Amino acid sequence: MENGETAERDVVNASVASHCLLCVFSGVFVPIVLGSLPPALPWHVSCPMRCVCQIKPWFSPDSVYHEAPTVDCSDLLLTKLPLPIPPNTHTLRLQRNLMSVLDTALLHGLHNLTDLDLSQNRFSSVRTITQSYTLSSLLSLHLEENHLSHLPEASFSSLPALQELFLSHNNIHSIAPGAFGGLDSLLRLHINNNRLNTVDPRWFRSLPRLEVLMLGGNPVESLPERGFVALKSLRSLVLGGMGLRGVAEKALEGLEGLESLSFYDNLLSKVPSQALRRVPGLKFLDLNKNHIKLVDTGDFQNMAHLKELGLNNMEELVSIEKSGLENLPELTKLEITNNPRLSYIHPQAFVQLSRLESLMLNSNSLSTLHQNIMLSLPSLQEVSLHSNPLRCDCLFHWAAKDKSHPYIDKVMGKDVQTARLVRFIQPQATLCSEPPELRARRVREVSTGEMSASCLPSIPVSSLPSYVGVQEGGKLVLHCRALADPQPELYWVTPSGLKLGPSQSQSSKSSSAPALCKNVTTSEASRHTSFSSVHVQHAKNHTSCHSLKNYQLLPEGTLEISKITPRDAGLYTCVAENVLGADTRSVTVGVHSRGKYRKKGVATKQKKFQAIRIDARLELQEVGEHYAILSWQSRHNLPSTRLSWQALYPNTHAPTYTTHILAGTQSFNLTHLQGETFYRVCLHLGISQGAKHINRRSRDSRKPQCISFRTKDDQEFQPTLQLNPQMTSTAVTLLLLALILLLAAQGWDTEPREGEVKHHNTLQYDIKGPQTVIINQKTKINYNNQPNQSEKLVLHQIC
Repeated sequence: MENGETAERDVVNASVASHCLLCVFSGVFVPIVLGSLPPALPWHVSCPMRCVCQIKPWFSPDSVYHEAPTVDCSDLLLTKLPLPIPPNTHTLRLQRNLMSVLDTALLHGLHNLTDLDLSQNRFSSVRTITQSYTLSSLLSLHLEENHLSHLPEASFSSLPALQELFLSHNNIHSIAPGAFGGLDSLLRLHINNNRLNTVDPRWFRSLPRLEVLMLGGNPVESLPERGFVALKSLRSLVLGGMGLRGVAEKALEGLEGLESLSFYDNLLSKVPSQALRRVPGLKFLDLNKNHIKLVDTGDFQNMAHLKELGLNNMEELVSIEKSGLENLPELTKLEITNNPRLSYIHPQAFVQLSRLESLMLNSNSLSTLHQNIMLSLPSLQEVSLHSNPLRCDCLFHWAAKDKSHPYIDKVMGKDVQTARLVRFIQPQATLCSEPPELRARRVREVSTGEMSASCLPSIPVSSLPSYVGVQEGGKLVLHCRALADPQPELYWVTPSGLKLGPSQSQSSKSSSAPALCKNVTTSEASRHTSFSSVHVQHAKNHTSCHSLKNYQLLPEGTLEISKITPRDAGLYTCVAENVLGADTRSVTVGVHSRGKYRKKGVATKQKKFQAIRIDARLELQEVGEHYAILSWQSRHNLPSTRLSWQALYPNTHAPTYTTHILAGTQSFNLTHLQGETFYRVCLHLGISQGAKHINRRSRDSRKPQCISFRTKDDQEFQPTLQLNPQMTSTAVTLLLLALILLLAAQGWDTEPREGEVKHHNTLQYDIKGPQTVIINQKTKINYNNQPNQSEKLVLHQIC
């Protein structure tokens, strides 16, 4: 059991050291110095039985080197002090024994005793250690991994010269307000990994010289305001593993000299930016292993002395927003690694980081690192991107083998792009995941000619879970992000089919605003990538403003729903769209009633899906010579809707063409049709990929809605097609065959592609502005391929 506790302590200490928590102190460099020092020397004295007496190197808390006469009596199962102890003993090591009482009278005569290690024994009270006799020369006392539970008043008053006190890994649950009275010289206090559930500012009033305070590992959920104000000399504060859910604005007030701060392994859901602004001299900040979802605009702003920042091992981090790190003039190292959902870093996330040299971004879910980021970091020397699903396309041209890494110099008030070399860390493991033809290729071995010149939108799978449960009356936040060139616009479709898009006005400077209850067409929608309020688009859908007041659409595509109700449950779809194409991602939201178990919430989710039936009726709104406007209405968000159509020729089997319909669309303008021709059009209403629990019978019952119609007479060809009433039926047949051959010569290829269903050639479509869809013949629906200009059919989509 003790070995397990020792291993746990070693892991905690190693993690703390690895994050530069104490690197502002010269004590961190002691192992390096010791490596160059001579080994321990024999000390020829009368040594206690079974103990080892040697002259060993030793550093004081203020980093002064000594050759210390050392008596090592560790691991001997001792229950009391061994005798005789040499009178000029400097360091006495008694760890890993069975001692519960210490005869301080025997230590009182050791006038040179400086370092006493009593860790991993059975002491349950500090009075048994510090009673009656004063140890005036003792500088360092180790009491880790004992059975201490309470520190009474003036617990260490007999140790006036003490500079280091180690009390970690005990069972301390209470500390008297004046427990540390008399420790005016104390520099380092370790009380981490105990059972304290609060922090009392009175503890620190007697510690004017304290430089290092380790409080981590205590179950403290919140810090008091001005709790550390008495620690004017504090330079390093470790608050890791405490269960902190938030940090009050004034919690760190008074720590003007603080240089190193750790919030490692807490429950913080956002960066405590207000509290951090109270620590102007901070140099090293550790926020690793928290529940932070976004690094928002201004979270790290104007921290003038920050040198190193850690944002690693966060399960829920999805995005680094615009100006998330801004004006950090001394930042040299930035670590954002091992975040499995981090898929988006805004092109302008890093602003005025003039000295950043090392950028660690490995082991995330990033598909790219935008070129604008490289342009904004003039001092960058190395970047780590391995173990990411990198998409080697137009946004990644800067990383190709035939491209140098640029940055922007400010010369005479102008932006001047200059070439420089940035080193890839582990280039052999920095591989392309997309497109398929470049998969598993090393990024540095791919040329710009092999990468596409433009980028279709792509919403990373990791950005949205398949299911989210929320308590009734609570707040739901859904984050959706996408990068492309041109930059895509993001909008959401609610379970009722409402389309929540960008605001038409950019006049508002607020970060969010309630949904606008207004009927609009797609042509009216403003096409901005950054928007401040919600724009609602719906066709023939009578929804009251009351049902929309709780929706908010934040910049970059975050949807917030406040005071959520069971009516808000269902399927939400995020759509990222630019002129080249679109991508979608859906999430199912379950609303749990108060006081009910989560299991019932899941059942509600299943019920919602089972209620989704074919409730849309396909209708023909208008038909012309070469077009037909079709419409349908649905009470549900069905993101996998498809539309298929086929010309009906006598004695001839024409190909069937198919296109996907973006979520929220309820009207479609089918163009490039043939005049005087019968067509059959079918609407296929699909279900979400997340609704896997729907049974096969329910799936099979989803029959498409179909209609047939005939296009109007083709006036353009009417003079040449006038027939003599005496023309025989054979001549009519020949003429129809000639017309079919003419159409075939114009590019209508009826051969099905290999691997596709017979008589069904699917088409790729890409969004071209608010109303236009580009259809490529003989191409499977795939947003990762660029359309061939010679094969485009133009369709108009009305949302």
